[in-house]
Amino acid sequence: MAWSWRLEKADGRAVGVSEETFPTQADAETWLGENWRGLREDEIDKVTLLDDETVVYEMSLHTV
Repeated sequence: MAWSWRLEKADGRAVGVSEETFPTQADAETWLGENWRGLREDEIDKVTLLDDETVVYEMSLHTV
């Protein structure tokens, strides 16, 4: 299995994927925790965690 993040705009349009893939879900989530501010600076609004091609969950990068 390879875990990755799909990077999206608010309307759900995919604008890329994380530059790296991860061996575990925990590794992918740690990367997001370390990089979400930079993604917001790059105008990424939300991310979707993928296990290969399977959607695990989506998450907004905006504070509520």
